Amino acid sequence: MNGDDAIGQPPTRPRRRTERRPGVRRVRDDAHLVPVRPAAAPAARRARRNGPARVAATVLIVPALVGTLALPAYAFLPGGELPGGPTQFSLSVAEAQAVEVSVDAGGATLSTDGYAVTTKAEIDAAAAAAAEAEAEARAAELASRAATGDYARVAQQAEGDDYPWWYETPDDYGGGLSPLRYYYRECVDFVAWRLNRDAGVYGAPWKWDWSNLASGSAWTWADSWRSKGWPTSSEPVVGAVAWFPYNHVAYVQAVNGDGTVTIEEYNWNSDHSYHRRTISVGDALYLYPPA
Repeated sequence: MNGDDAIGQPPTRPRRRTERRPGVRRVRDDAHLVPVRPAAAPAARRARRNGPARVAATVLIVPALVGTLALPAYAFLPGGELPGGPTQFSLSVAEAQAVEVSVDAGGATLSTDGYAVTTKAEIDAAAAAAAEAEAEARAAELASRAATGDYARVAQQAEGDDYPWWYETPDDYGGGLSPLRYYYRECVDFVAWRLNRDAGVYGAPWKWDWSNLASGSAWTWADSWRSKGWPTSSEPVVGAVAWFPYNHVAYVQAVNGDGTVTIEEYNWNSDHSYHRRTISVGDALYLYPPA
């Protein structure tokens, strides 16, 4: 006990000093300094709730809600105009419309008497029939031309090697093309020469050559004759081309009365030389000389 204290008096409490700083109230008691923040006033709390962000959101949202609720329920016809135009109608009226169908409509039968359907099979069959008819007409035309004798008639001429390029180097040894545009001393070049000779042509311009007669392969000559409508036959005539299926052609020099034919040729047995021989009528197909 402090000697200064009066007998019977309560002990003296230490004094507390309060420091004031902006926004903070501190209380000092002995060795401690306790900060005490004042409670926010109700006005300050209301100010924080109604901040600038809340005010801005309210300004934007409320008019939008009011405008949406105030709009009339309109719809537009397809291709229509703005509201207020003649194509405008009320949804409530449009949704109230209904269509009534009679019960008799479901029992109606469809009639196919007014139209016909052409199937793909029928179209294909018609096209095939047309192609076949065209082929038959073409064959009849060629047969008619052959029957009328539309070919050159050649007088009998003496036998002999009159081929003008008999001395030229053949293709097998590096030779070139004759003026008739076939290789020298081949069977096709010799026959082309004879057809020109029988037509009275002995030099350029030639009447017959590779461009308008047939190709350089004897195998194709029969097809070339048919494609041009030139007559062919199993009966030989003088001046015709004797065609053999083993890729060879020869010139018919004479038709004998004993069922044989005399032919002239080059390059039989691949020797690039002139030959004359007699064959049976049935040994060859005869391509009549073109007119």
